[in-house]
Amino acid sequence: MDTERRQIRSFFAQYLRSEDFDDADDVFTSGRMNSLFAIQLVLFVEKQFSLTVDSQDLDVRNFSSVDAVYNFVLRKGAVSTRQASV
Repeated sequence: MDTERRQIRSFFAQYLRSEDFDDADDVFTSGRMNSLFAIQLVLFVEKQFSLTVDSQDLDVRNFSSVDAVYNFVLRKGAVSTRQASV
């Protein structure tokens, strides 16, 4: 597992208070997270990966799971594709 995915997973685990979830689990539809978590997640992503989340990026599909956040960060260019494939 690469560093960025571990960082995202750790952030989710901190708020879920558990490591017992899959990276593909949608934490919003499962009711495990709320809108306050969404705001904290966006701020975490911006700070941790030195990127800007634009208004058009504010789609729940970009932030609903560890996989979704990782893929969003990858699309924004904060993770190199060489590093991501390792």
